[in-house]
Amino acid sequence: MALFHCNFFSTVLGLSCSMDAIIPEPVLSPDGKILDGKQKKPVLYLLHGYSDDHTIWQRRTSIERYVRDLNLAVIMPAVDRSFYTDMARGKNYWTFISEELPTLVRAFFPISTARKDTFVAGLSMGGYGALKLALTYPDRYAAAASLSGALDISQIIQVPGRDWRNEMKSIFGDLKKVEGGPNDLFALATNVAHSKWNKIPLFVCCGTEDFLIDANHRFRDQARILDLNLTYEEEPAVHDWAYWDQKIQRVLEWLPIRKSK
Repeated sequence: MALFHCNFFSTVLGLSCSMDAIIPEPVLSPDGKILDGKQKKPVLYLLHGYSDDHTIWQRRTSIERYVRDLNLAVIMPAVDRSFYTDMARGKNYWTFISEELPTLVRAFFPISTARKDTFVAGLSMGGYGALKLALTYPDRYAAAASLSGALDISQIIQVPGRDWRNEMKSIFGDLKKVEGGPNDLFALATNVAHSKWNKIPLFVCCGTEDFLIDANHRFRDQARILDLNLTYEEEPAVHDWAYWDQKIQRVLEWLPIRKSK
C-alpha cells in the first residue's frame, strides 16, 4: 500500500485542504512494467469525528494494515467540526464532501467511478456523515457504515452532559427545522425506503455505555420499521478508539468489496 498526505485547494470552501489517502500499489512485472495499469480501485471514504482531522484514522488504528490485502483505496478527508453540512454560519462542507472531493479524488488517483466500488464509513460525527451521504445519494454508494454515530441531530442538544446548543445552531441553524429536512437521517431513511435503493446495505454499531446509544437505538428501530437492509451490532463499550479500532475491522469484513483479478 502507498500512503499519500495530500494538500490541495478546494474551490467550494475557498481553502487549502488536507486528506490522507491509502492507495493499493500497482502490480509490476520483474522488469518494472505496470501490469494492472487500467484497473480502477474500489474506494472507502473514511470520515473522522467531531474533534479529529484527516490524520486520526492513521494515528489511532492500523487501517493501512487492515486494508492491505483488500485492493481497496481509503480516502480520509478533513472537514473541521462541520458535521458534513453546508453550515448556517460557516463553509459549505456538504457540497465539498459530496460533490467536489470525489471529483478530485478520481482525478488524483486510479479510483473506480462505479457505485458497486464506492463505500463510506465514519465514527461519531463521521458516522452521521457516512449515513447522510449514502441515504442522500444511494445511487452513488454501495454500502455505508456508522461507528458510534451521532445519528439523531434533532435530539443532539438533549444528550446528557453535552452543551452543544450554540455550536449546533452555527452548523444547522434553527434546530427545530432539522426534523424532516436534508440533515435528518430519519427523513432520508424514509425516502430511501420508498425508492428502488431500499436494500442498500447499512451497518450501524455502538457501545452500550456510549452517550450516543439512545440515538443509535432510535435509528435502528426506525430502520427496522422501514425494512431497510441494516446490520446492527452493540456490545459493552464506550465512545473511544479501543472500540473503533476493533469495529473498523468488522466493517471491512462486512463491506461487499469486489475481489481483485
